[in-house]
Amino acid sequence: MATVLITGANRGIGLALARRLAGRGDQVIAVCRKTSDELQALGVRVESGVDVTSDQAVAALAARVGAGTIDLLVLNAGILRDDHLDDVTLDEVRAQMEVNAIAPLRVALALRRALRPGGKIAAITSRMGSIGDNGSGGYYGYRMSKAALNAMAMSLARDLRGAGIAVGILHPGFVKTEMTDHAGNVTAEESARMLIERIDALTTENTGTFWHANGQVLPW
Repeated sequence: MATVLITGANRGIGLALARRLAGRGDQVIAVCRKTSDELQALGVRVESGVDVTSDQAVAALAARVGAGTIDLLVLNAGILRDDHLDDVTLDEVRAQMEVNAIAPLRVALALRRALRPGGKIAAITSRMGSIGDNGSGGYYGYRMSKAALNAMAMSLARDLRGAGIAVGILHPGFVKTEMTDHAGNVTAEESARMLIERIDALTTENTGTFWHANGQVLPW
């Protein structure tokens, strides 16, 4: 049985991960700004009121969690804004960079000491952060923020490997969630199942790999 901390756990992929991990017997710490009825129904430990863009809120979370207490840190919280060349709003770009790229680093730094030896970090990114895979353009803020997240997670993989901590950089698929207006070709539950397979297979030998949830290795 592992202890898992998930950010953005009140809905979508984060909620599906919390449900599946709790269902197999893991201890789940579900972190969110605002809880949901669905999350409360899981019976897991809920840490609500945590804004991952706040140094103070994340530091307080780390203090409550304590050192050497978790086996898996899932950096899942994120936002998506649909922008194109003619309507890019730089404030929205900044907001996505703050939530999708800077906040995961903030959380990882604050909770680094909470990870047990042999622990894992899973960064939930997007193939839209792949420069080589960009065939359609647009989504400036989202693509930029996820590319930055990928770079951050790769540095974590390099820096933490010696401590026995592995880092997975994971694209969940095109998931039917509120973030995507329920478009997509995979449910949050199916995505969570595949993501957990990738996380379970994560080791210090394959740390830093940019995976699709289905197991495909994605281009940078």
